[in-house]
Amino acid sequence: MTTHQHVVMWSGGITSWATARHVVAEHGTTNVTLLFADTLIEDEDLYQFNEQAAAQLGLPITRVADGRDPWQVFEDKRWLGNTRIAQCSHALKQEPCRRWLVDNTDPASTTLYVGIDWSEEERMPGIVKGWAPWTVDAPLTRPPIRHKQQLLAEARAAGLPTPRLYRLGFAHNNCGGACVKGGQAQWARLLDVFPDRYARAEAAEVKMRDLLGKDVSILRDRTGGDTKPLTLAALRQRIEEQPDQLDLFDEGGCGCFTDAPAA
Repeated sequence: MTTHQHVVMWSGGITSWATARHVVAEHGTTNVTLLFADTLIEDEDLYQFNEQAAAQLGLPITRVADGRDPWQVFEDKRWLGNTRIAQCSHALKQEPCRRWLVDNTDPASTTLYVGIDWSEEERMPGIVKGWAPWTVDAPLTRPPIRHKQQLLAEARAAGLPTPRLYRLGFAHNNCGGACVKGGQAQWARLLDVFPDRYARAEAAEVKMRDLLGKDVSILRDRTGGDTKPLTLAALRQRIEEQPDQLDLFDEGGCGCFTDAPAA
């Protein structure tokens, strides 16, 4: 009889922990893998949370990495990742995970679990199609429905600390708070609490603009009804001089496992 494998696509975020907890509760720890793709720009606290969460679940973290960070991927692809298209998701998350799956699993006897919750259920058809021929499940899309703050409270009750990026107000615990899919609110927060990370991203954006010779940017400016590039340098100046011109509701979002992976 073929043993069924259960692979949790682990990000270090609270929904991946809650998903893994569900899988372990249903199937035990045997033949369960926590598959973590490291982008190499994660917050230091994320690695500590991974260790503590893995110990709490009774499973090790299986780490894969491309070896590049997002800024290197953008240079190689000659395309600056932004809120609409971010090749780093494919290169640093999906492709390393797919290679691991090809080498270590049989799609016919493997289920992948993603940390998509009830508020993102509309993404599931694309995820299922993208990860074919593997079967994909998202336990958090089913009752009992819980909000992220409830999941964080459940993690604390299980003895886990709240990851630092959440405590600082970031919506996602990924890429050190500098996800290119994030909006103006995320970048304003990054400038405030991690100015060195903001400076690195700003310099990388300048380098890409020079490399491509084009007016490209991570963010977009929609003021006045027209959409135009908004560089991190321009956003920083706006934060310093015209904070009332910020769109602090534009938090943006991480979709590293929700786009169709490259085969």
